[in-house]
Amino acid sequence: MAAVDCGTNSIRLLIADLVVGELREVDRRMTIVRLGQGVDATGAFAPQALERVFAASDDFVAAIRAAGVSRVRFVATSAARDVSNRDEFFTGIRKRFGVDPDIISGREEAELSFRGATTSLDLPAPYLVADIGGGSTELVLGDQTGVIAAESLDIGSVRLTERHVTTDPTSPAELAAITRDIDALLDGTTVPLADARNLVAVAGTATTVAAVALGLPEYDRAAVHHAQLSAVDLRTATTWLTTSTRAARSAVPSIHPGRVDVIGAGALILQNLFNRLPLEALTVSEQDILDGAALSLA
Repeated sequence: MAAVDCGTNSIRLLIADLVVGELREVDRRMTIVRLGQGVDATGAFAPQALERVFAASDDFVAAIRAAGVSRVRFVATSAARDVSNRDEFFTGIRKRFGVDPDIISGREEAELSFRGATTSLDLPAPYLVADIGGGSTELVLGDQTGVIAAESLDIGSVRLTERHVTTDPTSPAELAAITRDIDALLDGTTVPLADARNLVAVAGTATTVAAVALGLPEYDRAAVHHAQLSAVDLRTATTWLTTSTRAARSAVPSIHPGRVDVIGAGALILQNLFNRLPLEALTVSEQDILDGAALSLA
């Protein structure tokens, strides 16, 4: 089986076999495509962004065919929900993968993230799973029986960066504006944050923050998966990511070049969420909506 997750900032592929109810990974790939480029301002996908998505899709289709996969699910989130030229996006994906993209709701996005993130997780529940993307952030509270509460918030690393950041390094006034947007939506969330016994952060923002906090010389998926970050670890990494220059972030091998410009805003979302929880540490998971989408095919 193969699952593709096309988000605001990246497109990712997972090819896996199902063995005794769990996924056995065959191939996993990620390409930064910045599909959400300018969407917050224009309401449409930029032609260059679609070109990047289709080029990455061609590579993914070649891998899917080489692996002999017969079942594919393509999920698209956030940026693809309301754009004016989504038909062009649909046509390009259908032509390549032979399936229509599933433009999933915020609720389903949260549920898939929760299922992927909590598979094989050995921590006390309830879990609050936070999937910080480029265009939105999904919050889902649940336990071993499933989802208790979930919500999709219109705050993401790309959306907030494009909305507020014009200086390098980001100015205190810009950081304050980002924080106000984050707090405004977290203040009104319907998810009972205080009920969480563990915070599980997934997707590229969280894994990049973890890599920086851990001081990894290069990105190491095994080291990041289920890493525990203390309050001090998170604060130190967030402070550096939000106050450093673009050149300084670019020089860190564990930060993907496609995340250099937007990681500061993403880290602020994670930090401000953590600040609201009665916890001393958080867990970072490499398993997320992509794994949940693959499991949905089983």
